[in-house]
Amino acid sequence: MKHPEQYRGRQVVVLGLAKSGVQVAKTLHRHGAIVTVNDKKDRDLCPEASELEALGISVLCGGHPDELIHQGIELVVKNPGIPYSAPPVVQASRLGIDVVTEVEVAFHLCAAPMIGITGSNGKTTTTTWIGSLLQSAGLNPIVAGNIGTPLCEAAEKARADNWMVAELSSFQLKGTQQFRPTIGVLLNVAETHLDYHGSMEDYISSKAKLFANQTESDTAVINWDDPVCRGLVPYISARLVPFSMSERLMSEGVYIEPPYLPNETDGGPRTAVYRDSDGSVIDIIRVDEIGLPGRFNVENALAAIAACLAAGASPDQLIEQLRAFRGVEHRLEHVAVKEGVAYYNNSKATNSKATTMAIEALDAPIVLIAGGLDRGSDYMELVPVFRNKVKAVVALGETKEKIARIAELAGLSDALLVDTEDNAAETLRTATRKAAALAEPGDIVLLSPACASWDMFASYEERGRIFKEAVHTL
Repeated sequence: MKHPEQYRGRQVVVLGLAKSGVQVAKTLHRHGAIVTVNDKKDRDLCPEASELEALGISVLCGGHPDELIHQGIELVVKNPGIPYSAPPVVQASRLGIDVVTEVEVAFHLCAAPMIGITGSNGKTTTTTWIGSLLQSAGLNPIVAGNIGTPLCEAAEKARADNWMVAELSSFQLKGTQQFRPTIGVLLNVAETHLDYHGSMEDYISSKAKLFANQTESDTAVINWDDPVCRGLVPYISARLVPFSMSERLMSEGVYIEPPYLPNETDGGPRTAVYRDSDGSVIDIIRVDEIGLPGRFNVENALAAIAACLAAGASPDQLIEQLRAFRGVEHRLEHVAVKEGVAYYNNSKATNSKATTMAIEALDAPIVLIAGGLDRGSDYMELVPVFRNKVKAVVALGETKEKIARIAELAGLSDALLVDTEDNAAETLRTATRKAAALAEPGDIVLLSPACASWDMFASYEERGRIFKEAVHTL
């Protein structure tokens, strides 16, 4: 099916009534498509249905009717979280009907050039940071995608003089076909979401679709220190602008001067620099001036610098916001200091790598609150960082025994398990109180679960908000 001039009169099925599904249904309807929205939840759990029906959009709730997908359907737009094993998706594939996510539709509607940001960790921070940097450079960014505003909603408002800055998940990218960002940013790749993708190969290939349709007139920003990212270089046709913490890049790119040695955490003053296409090296900002703590946030800053320079910002236009940016809620967010103990909310850490990076970013002894949905990970990569920087662990959720086992392997004597109560919020409050009791003045209590939240909470945001409330009521 061609986009978007030929939507009019075409039959389209939208699967899923989440925020992005509602918006893409409205967008397709405005462009003349005959839209049917389907959600397997019962009607009383789909409050958005009435709004769509009032616009003349057909809504089917309570399951997937056998007749939903047929030869007359020309496009299926699915919620990114719906698995490809879902019956309507399987039927569409069997009939040769394109199955895409909202990202594909938004791309064809968007008048603005796009910057697409993906990675296992750091997406929201880097996306938000790029938006603020481009704003300070006068380049009119619109920040959307997996970060909050549905991409279709933002795409319809975009003009040619905007930059569309889009956070993109692997779920979203897997469902793209012609999507082609002017600038693609791949931050890192770590083992996660294997319950959805089934294998690391599928997860990596989904991330790599960010670059699949780029040409030499586009730009690919990749983490040169990440072996998976670097392994994609032979398959990238775009102009390559890597970033690195540990290597002095000899072609165009952004890096730290002097580079960090392996396992080095300090070692004196360092500067983020840009080597341009002519080989000239331009100082951007000293590392100790960057507004967010932690080595992983220096990496995020390097990626943001590379993307913004590729978008046309000058180095001097970036300095103020590199200093001033203070991060995003639920991402190593400072909550409070109580009786000499600092509390940090890092609820967004839904995998071991994210928790490792958070722990390494902090300089005091840590009492860690961790655990959540069991996706089959063994968490062994946490052993070294537990041994070196964590003094005690409070574990909860489906993975509490696994987390406690990691603490035992790391030689920690304090590893408390919190029984799951009927009220998930009270379970987390109990965990927070237990962590506070283990902490001493000068310590840090860190919520960084290394797991998704869905065993107990609707979202990592809900988990983080409850933790902050628990801290404030200690």
